[in-house]
Amino acid sequence: MKFLISMHINPAVLDALTDEEKAAIGGGHGEFIEALKKSGELINTQALVDPSQAVVVSVRNGQPVVTDGPFLESKEYLGGFYLVDCENKERAIELAARIPDAAIDGLGIEVRQVMFADGQLEA
Repeated sequence: MKFLISMHINPAVLDALTDEEKAAIGGGHGEFIEALKKSGELINTQALVDPSQAVVVSVRNGQPVVTDGPFLESKEYLGGFYLVDCENKERAIELAARIPDAAIDGLGIEVRQVMFADGQLEA
């Protein structure tokens, strides 16, 4: 089963962390990635730039309209994700709990099963 484990970031929370705490998060992600590779459960992982660098694209009257992002006004934003292939939802939750961000108040980890990929419904 494939699951998207997404990390929701609150910049105010990150800004309040010490340099050592920030370094521990980075190191923890490195260890987590290596463990996922070793177990064969990692499909992909990506970190995203700050939403201030995003744009929103819509089409109006047949023409693309591009505006500065982010689309929603929110304290939190999607900071990155892990796409994993594991046995079941319980295992995906277990993996999500190992992400360093999960232990920091004000940051969130979402686990969501993939429903559709590469033109095929997931089983």
